[in-house]
Amino acid sequence: MLHLNERFSFNGQSVAWGSMGEGEPIVLVHGFPWSAQAWRSIAPWLAHNRKVYYFDMLGTGLSEKSDAQNVTESVQSDLLEHLIGHWQLERPQVVGHDFGGLAALRGHFVNGIEYGKLHLINSVAVLPSGSPFFAHVSQYEPAFAGLPDYAHEALFRAYIQAAAHYPLREDTIRMYLKPWSGEIGKPAFYRQIAQADVRNIAQAQQLYKPTDFDVHMIWGTRDTFIPEQQGREVQELLKADSFTPIEDAAHLVHEDAPAPLLGALQQNL
Repeated sequence: MLHLNERFSFNGQSVAWGSMGEGEPIVLVHGFPWSAQAWRSIAPWLAHNRKVYYFDMLGTGLSEKSDAQNVTESVQSDLLEHLIGHWQLERPQVVGHDFGGLAALRGHFVNGIEYGKLHLINSVAVLPSGSPFFAHVSQYEPAFAGLPDYAHEALFRAYIQAAAHYPLREDTIRMYLKPWSGEIGKPAFYRQIAQADVRNIAQAQQLYKPTDFDVHMIWGTRDTFIPEQQGREVQELLKADSFTPIEDAAHLVHEDAPAPLLGALQQNL
């Protein structure tokens, strides 16, 4: 497990983060409904010759969760900008998965963060986006937040398993479930879904163009959340320098194929 033993105050809210290793900086940005622990099989290897930073997005993992909290995509890219500033990093390499990829893309194209390189893994990036489940929760968020614990757990298990190609280990499921459990975690899960706003994707998408830093893309080809075709669209918009498909991996590449994912990253760092 990664240690997130540091705290950063962002708009008066506490964000958990950690780091390991020494050398050139690289920032890992997780997606939803994961946490920084999604990088637990990746970060230690990258830290052999780099300083690796990781954090839990606002409202996820060990970071603060509260009622009336704004956790939209624009807030998460603002958080990334402020963290990079707090760490005093100049043009770090950034790796983003899922909504973490969108945070990284918005971080550059909307917030103006300059990167050394950008690595996108099955990234939320272009429209159309959002599942029928997201749309349904956005209409009935209070009802979902009030589900009994057993029903919430069953729904969560089904949701994250749908993101993976292979059956997830029980300890992995429980690791991801824990931050979304209880009186604070359960409503926070549905809050994240309900606040997802396609306008934040559309705003970034209108700005996409080739960058002055290398962009490398990695895609689990069995992804049913964000199909490879959308990844190829992003590749064309950004004129990405590489696109590495990973067979027998779905959206949650970290769990399906951590070794190929690590190899694909290291090839282009």
